Amino acid sequence: MHWSDVMAQRLAERGQNHIVATGITPSGEFHIGHLREILTGDMIVRAAQKAGLNAELVFVVDNADPLRKVYPFLSDDYHALIGHQLGSIPAPDANGHPDWSRFENEGWSYGDHFLAPFLDALAQIGVEPKLLPNLEAYQSGKFAAATKRACDEPGAIREIIERVSGRELSEDWFPWQPLDSKGSLDGVVVTGYEYPMVHWRDAHGIEGVSDITKGEGKLPWRLDWPAKWGFNGITCEPFGKDHGAAGGSYDTGKEIARFFGHEPPTPLTYEWISLRGQGAMSSSTGNTVGPIEALELVPPEILRYLIANSKPNKAIEFDTGMGLVNLADDFERWSSRDLQEELSDSSLSRRQRVQLEDTETALALASPKVGNAVSATSVSFRHLALLAQIKTEDVEVWRSLAASHDLEEPTVELHDRLRRMRNWIASPHFPDEMRISVRKTPSEEALADLEAEHLQVINCLHKALSNQPWTNEGITAAFKAAAESSSTGMRQVYRVCYAVFMGKERGPRLAPILANCDRTEMLDLVVACSNMVERKPASG
Repeated sequence: MHWSDVMAQRLAERGQNHIVATGITPSGEFHIGHLREILTGDMIVRAAQKAGLNAELVFVVDNADPLRKVYPFLSDDYHALIGHQLGSIPAPDANGHPDWSRFENEGWSYGDHFLAPFLDALAQIGVEPKLLPNLEAYQSGKFAAATKRACDEPGAIREIIERVSGRELSEDWFPWQPLDSKGSLDGVVVTGYEYPMVHWRDAHGIEGVSDITKGEGKLPWRLDWPAKWGFNGITCEPFGKDHGAAGGSYDTGKEIARFFGHEPPTPLTYEWISLRGQGAMSSSTGNTVGPIEALELVPPEILRYLIANSKPNKAIEFDTGMGLVNLADDFERWSSRDLQEELSDSSLSRRQRVQLEDTETALALASPKVGNAVSATSVSFRHLALLAQIKTEDVEVWRSLAASHDLEEPTVELHDRLRRMRNWIASPHFPDEMRISVRKTPSEEALADLEAEHLQVINCLHKALSNQPWTNEGITAAFKAAAESSSTGMRQVYRVCYAVFMGKERGPRLAPILANCDRTEMLDLVVACSNMVERKPASG
């Protein structure tokens, strides 16, 4: 069974109605790593619905969390706002300064600023969760019952956390963090409690009270998480391996949830997504590739397939270069196969059947629209990348595909992929090994690097290419003919050809590239290179 179906089966054992939760603190730009959590939740919901369960996806916006530091993308003005809740401070403007005007006139907060583009990306990728802003939940009193229970029995909460986590809490620890006189959660000491008021003294020496029924503060994370499981009715939640570690916040959360009077959700721990060569993605350090940025490069089904086709306990290395090309081509290959027909083969081994069944489910989950399978385009990403670099106009790309792929009319999907492919090629993410630059004039430097005995290949090349059809197969045959005529090995022939056509020692496969270039221009280039070599004075 696919991992999403396994989760659906676990939920069915628990009951008929389910709320699957995901949640993120909007402290900085969202990245591909964040997509793993919410797409995992989305896929669990789809699997649960397929199994006949009632399931809904919610997204908890942890905007009651404080600004923890001045990140590199913020101005020093934010030093005064450290410790303030993300939903109650202004968003940064284009220069990283707090945009007080928009905050006061529109209520546009720091949390809104970073959440909005993520929601745009989710809409493109087929995920539309119900939003649950945490700050509003505090202010409307939804946390009040759990908070009262915790504040009434702080010793019981302390015992659970210390026993399960193995760490000792400070003597002045209290299960409520009041807002201080300036609106910060930092540096506040609790001096007393009389429901519903928590008495405090802040770092400025000012004393005051915090009303827990009005959300004038918040619960520490290890209490905040299990509390919202309860009033939101959460029955399932995927989360990162840090929360799922032994003694981590899920382990303490399970016991605290039962202390609050409800059952913890069914968990699913997932591994991180890292950026190839740069380690784990982090909004605070800027080591990210954002969802919107990624969706400018590849269609949404490719990103969904990345998550659907990876078991949650498997780490993912996101590679915007060749790794993404390989992923996209893998998706295209599988999409073009009739898996239902293949599964009807009774001679399949168990391993083969499991692979086909898992891939079939992954492909279904890759579609942004439930029930709408993504159709194969029959054009690999590699070939589309080649054409997009050689053909400057889209109509030229379609003309080439009409000849090579019997394409009568480009589909909406192909138009979309070509647009994103051109964005990818123009970005720094496009792999260098796939970059194509066909010469218009000879490269003196590349030709000068050739050995004298190899130069005769150029003279044989024009005749060989002239005698073959201008196709992949014809050009490959011409290279072999040039090798025979010049009594030169194929390896050296290709070295000469790359020098002539691309001005370098090696590159992508030449035949498909040349087949999509103008024949006359390429033959003229060979002649020009031959003339240049003949004019070159003998060395020594």
